[in-house]
Amino acid sequence: MDAQATRRAGGLFDNAPMPFPRKTHIDALAISLLLACCMFWGFQQVLVKATVAEVAPVFQAFVRFALATVAVAAWCLWRGVPLASRAEPAGAARAGLLAGALFAGEFACIYLGLQYTSASRLTVFLYASPFWVALLLPRFIPGERLQGWQWLGLAAAFVGVGLALGDGLLGPAANAAQQSGANAATPRAWLGDLLGLAAGLMWALTTVVIRTTPLARVAPAKQLLYQVGVSTALLPVLSLGLGEAWVWQFSAFAWGSLLAQALVGAFVSYLAWMWMLAHYPATKISVFVFLTPVFALLFGAWWLGEPVTPGLVAALVLVAAGIVLVNRQTAAT
Repeated sequence: MDAQATRRAGGLFDNAPMPFPRKTHIDALAISLLLACCMFWGFQQVLVKATVAEVAPVFQAFVRFALATVAVAAWCLWRGVPLASRAEPAGAARAGLLAGALFAGEFACIYLGLQYTSASRLTVFLYASPFWVALLLPRFIPGERLQGWQWLGLAAAFVGVGLALGDGLLGPAANAAQQSGANAATPRAWLGDLLGLAAGLMWALTTVVIRTTPLARVAPAKQLLYQVGVSTALLPVLSLGLGEAWVWQFSAFAWGSLLAQALVGAFVSYLAWMWMLAHYPATKISVFVFLTPVFALLFGAWWLGEPVTPGLVAALVLVAAGIVLVNRQTAAT
């Protein structure tokens, strides 16, 4: 590969195998992308909440991923990424299907868990995912191991999420008074907690599969295609099993929400995330996801009129401090 082709292959969203060594630090480009992704993911949570009155949640996820599958496949064709598995390294297709099943399983656990516990409790367990990544990935890739103060930063960010969500692990009764329907705490809240923990573990295992199997040598867009494609196949089964109504006559707002979730969320932002996993340490970028629920609360305050409490401000400070601590060593190198 000549120098000009090498520069083209190393560009953002490029789908050729990486010609450069992986970066060991989080640079300005990564920080910008991560902040943009987490900000949209937080806004997307508000979009889902605002759209659920018209479109049931799992059915909503199915439509989102179906539209994203078409968009990602079109992107692959435009960028010349082979869709046939025979053009991939040996074992990549099996790993891709596994990553897709884990990705779909994560969403299944989230939506099933909401039948038993509050959204805030489940979210605390879901966002234990960076801990799973930090525990599991270094067993395969020693360079991903965190140091002592970086673990402290990870813990601080996690505490910030718990603080932002109010009752966290200890106060289901307080939130139950403010919740209704599927989000209310129930005597089987422990089952919802386990499902939330399983969702976070599946999220982390998806990252481990992408980083440690032949799938790592596949274009980021094809990695994403496996995930949204398998989800498109599996989520309708879950939706029908939950007895959700499939109503296709949506309002203009609902269609706009679904298109934003699909094209900006499941296509652009997830493709950016796949690209970052291919170029930056997964344990370092994973800590940024703690910003997502905080952004969701801030957008909820802006759009839905929910209060901005001193606890929310303190949570944002804790999450930001945790991110700085986790990336302190790499920023200095």
